Amino acid sequence: MNIIWYGQSCFQVSSSQGKNNHVSIIIDPFGGDIGLKLPRKLEADIVLVSHDHFDHNNIKAVSGSPLVIKGPGEYDARGVFVQGISGYHDNSQGAERGNVTIYIIEAEGVRICHLGDLGQKELSSDQLEKIGEVDILMIPVGGVYTIDADEAIKIMAQVEPKITIPMHYQIPKLKIKLGGIDKFLKALGMKSLEPLPKLSIKKKDISSEEAKIIALKI
Repeated sequence: MNIIWYGQSCFQVSSSQGKNNHVSIIIDPFGGDIGLKLPRKLEADIVLVSHDHFDHNNIKAVSGSPLVIKGPGEYDARGVFVQGISGYHDNSQGAERGNVTIYIIEAEGVRICHLGDLGQKELSSDQLEKIGEVDILMIPVGGVYTIDADEAIKIMAQVEPKITIPMHYQIPKLKIKLGGIDKFLKALGMKSLEPLPKLSIKKKDISSEEAKIIALKI
């Protein structure tokens, strides 16, 4: 499995489900107005949209006639299981910024949780039960429109993922003003973290004994 980050909450998850079944999943493709650019040839079999905001719902940027999933429910496509779980874009049960969808992706025996633009300071017991055990957690840390660094750490303590990938924070060229990753790392007692161009991983590589923070670069 390969995971690439394009900025904001947009990831590409590439999975091989057998010799002749390669599956590409795009999560939260953004529009060009935010200052970042997606690859010109961005193909996918599945597109997940956490909520209908311009920096998360640019489905037209993805080619390949993908299956588009835009909300709660259970979906099975090309050997990949996807579950959408209702969440809130704020800490007022959606009264300020509406709802988001938390996605669980199961492929190659790896369980990924993408929290979208989560604004809740903590997850409910019902959400946690549906999320279940998580190998890789993609979590916003930049605040302003989502949880901030300190709140993200509290959510991580609830989920207890084996690997955490921070997202939705300030990076060069991004026109949306967010907090940087530094505060998140500082709260974890880390001075810096060398980002990887992509995460290539198999289930057997994921340790249950040591939680890891992995940053990706675009």
